[in-house]
Amino acid sequence: MLTTSDILKKVRELEIKSKKLTRHLFTGEYHSAFKGRGMLFKEVREYQHGDDIRFIDWNVSARFNMPFSKLFEEERELSVMLLVDISASTLLGTQQARKKDLITEIAAVLAFSAISNNDKVGMIFYSDTVEKFIPPKKGRDHVLYMVRELLTAKPKNKSTQLGEALRRLNNATKHQAITFVLSDFIDTSFADAIKVAGRKHDVIGIKLYDKLDMELPEIGLVDIVDPETAKRSWLDTNSFEQRQQYQEAFFTHTEWCKQCFVKAGADLLHIRTDEDYVKVLQKFFIGRNR
Repeated sequence: MLTTSDILKKVRELEIKSKKLTRHLFTGEYHSAFKGRGMLFKEVREYQHGDDIRFIDWNVSARFNMPFSKLFEEERELSVMLLVDISASTLLGTQQARKKDLITEIAAVLAFSAISNNDKVGMIFYSDTVEKFIPPKKGRDHVLYMVRELLTAKPKNKSTQLGEALRRLNNATKHQAITFVLSDFIDTSFADAIKVAGRKHDVIGIKLYDKLDMELPEIGLVDIVDPETAKRSWLDTNSFEQRQQYQEAFFTHTEWCKQCFVKAGADLLHIRTDEDYVKVLQKFFIGRNR
């Protein structure tokens, strides 16, 4: 159980780490990976060599008897929404961190990246229902509040239904939002909802998984409890056939998730709990700029 001082210390640690990553690793990459809604007129200036002749302001040019060009700037302000899975399965972690810990850290990094670019950022916590909705706003205090909520979130329900969070997103946001979904996607009910969300929003899924999600260790007969349904089953982990079936089920579901995102025109990143998520995010941001 985290005390108030533990929470404040962890919030500060996440702020320092997030700002450092934003400043040194994501400088310019986050900004150019996600475009604003369009171009706004800024001012006119005297025509300079290389200016596009399509942007000559003929009225001003005629008035001063010399050519003037219109200058535009990107209408930058964006809304970023973070859909955060807080269901029971995210508590798993056999390597360097639990899935929940990585989700918290990545969400903090994305939130600080958003406000450093003067974008608004909001959050939806979900299990099999929407547990909490935080409308998008700007500012450090707002992000620190969201980080505290990430650290202390305790779901009322244990299972996962991403579709509920996506429907809330669509109903609550009028304009397009850059939408990051942070989850292990232990769910098979979101195919239709993500298609609808993908038509309106720029959706990026970040699938967190643990080595144990993918393969079983050879440790004999094991009593396995599903954290979301409490269903118990016995598995003989010494059986090659059972280990193979377990691994095939993981890859089958992973491929199904991938196809759901592809059909929705959305992106899906995969990060294992012992991987460097910074490299994965950086590669994604750079790839978006090409």
